Amino acid sequence: MKYEIKYKPSYSMLVVNLEQGEKIVAESGAMTYMNPAIEVHTRKREQSILSSLGLSFLGRQSFWVNEYTASGSPGEVAFVSAPVGDIETLQVKPDHGYIIQKAAYIASTENVDLDVKWEGFTKGLFGQGLFMLRVKGEGTLFINTFGAIDKHTLAPGQTMIVDNFHLVAFSDTCSYKVTKFGGLKETILGGEGLVTQITGPGDIYIQTKNLREFVEWLWTLLEPRVRSRAR
Repeated sequence: MKYEIKYKPSYSMLVVNLEQGEKIVAESGAMTYMNPAIEVHTRKREQSILSSLGLSFLGRQSFWVNEYTASGSPGEVAFVSAPVGDIETLQVKPDHGYIIQKAAYIASTENVDLDVKWEGFTKGLFGQGLFMLRVKGEGTLFINTFGAIDKHTLAPGQTMIVDNFHLVAFSDTCSYKVTKFGGLKETILGGEGLVTQITGPGDIYIQTKNLREFVEWLWTLLEPRVRSRAR
């Protein structure tokens, strides 16, 4: 499989060229274009997830993906996800996986497993509506960020504290703990909420922009118009 990430770093788009019979798995809705040689099949990332966990337990956090396969001849398909941001390529190995934001996932090769049964996904372990996926297996993983990607490599025992809305991914070789930001006063007035304390060894990927803050800023522009029309 050949691929290219175009228009980095602000408006990145992943373009994948598949040979006949090759396949790539992508988040439902991430595709921007494809040629007629590509066949698409939509499925749940874990086919037995509902029978394993139960619909009421999983709630609305089912995870749909599309499989894109070059059928009959080579084909091309392109993907984007974040409104404005970058795309990063991560190599997943049997002894080195990742924990990523569900919203950061774009695509992966077929031998990469996204574990949606992990409690970080099903229970929203990281709080504030953020759901994390445990990525295992072997292959290539493509993630996107809101804003630019800021990568940090932690040595064994080295620790970094990251705001949850800026945290995109980190190596599963790291240990982590979700805590409140400061005391109660800082949590309420500081606007940070929950943070994740991550200890190496491993890599951390941080996005430079905060989607929550962007939505709040956008609402300050829209709210006066909404209120005027409601009168």
